[in-house]
Amino acid sequence: MKTSLVISTYNSPKYLELCLKSALNQTVAPDEIVIADDGSTAETADLIKKIADNSNVKIVHVWHEDNGFQLCQIRNKAFARCTGDYIIQSDGDIIFEKHFVEDHIRLAEKGYFVCGSRVYLMPDGTQKMFDNQSIKPKFKYMQRSHILNSLRIKPLQKVFAPRYGKRINKLRGCNMAFWKDDIIRVNGYNEDLTSWGHEDGELAYRLHFAGVKKKFLKNGGICFHLYHKESSKENELTHNEAIKKVIENKLTRCKNGIDKYL
Repeated sequence: MKTSLVISTYNSPKYLELCLKSALNQTVAPDEIVIADDGSTAETADLIKKIADNSNVKIVHVWHEDNGFQLCQIRNKAFARCTGDYIIQSDGDIIFEKHFVEDHIRLAEKGYFVCGSRVYLMPDGTQKMFDNQSIKPKFKYMQRSHILNSLRIKPLQKVFAPRYGKRINKLRGCNMAFWKDDIIRVNGYNEDLTSWGHEDGELAYRLHFAGVKKKFLKNGGICFHLYHKESSKENELTHNEAIKKVIENKLTRCKNGIDKYL
């Protein structure tokens, strides 16, 4: 099985630098890292080139012009460029615990997609990570309510996988994995969703209605979310309506998706 780690980013090079540092510090390396860049400036491109030139893992930079929030579109473009059979998806404001990729590969199984948790870091802890260029957060940097999510307990991963987080849209887009064939079958992300929020839930429901079951990666696949201000939720209702439409009609495909890039 060949794996592609897809990381989305937008004009946050100092976040992306730590993210890529942790991605290249894995016990099991992905076969490639694909950066889904939603229109960042040259500063991000320069950073990616610098890291790619010194990396043993192939790094592919997929970029399009800045046209507002087009996360669904750039993820689809990145998926189309992936050469891996299995795609692990995350964001550029994430730091990966060193077993992140290994844990996802362990749970990979045909007929399933996988979701995991994230651990929020506090503002002062995040700043210390930047100051020290560290990829190993201390407990005191984490929100107290999230500390349990930072504990890796390998024997429990397969125990919890079919039992925890059964609700289809209980997931985080920064910690998901799926087979590329399944993504193509449901036509990827819905590019009509052009604001923050729930685009991953809409995709998850279409995977569900297409017969792809869900696993939850608990006590593994650990990732840490570097603090930043939240994105605007002004169009959240529109995205919720899109999910409602998928559920009511048991939709398996979106019209405006990945097929145009294949």
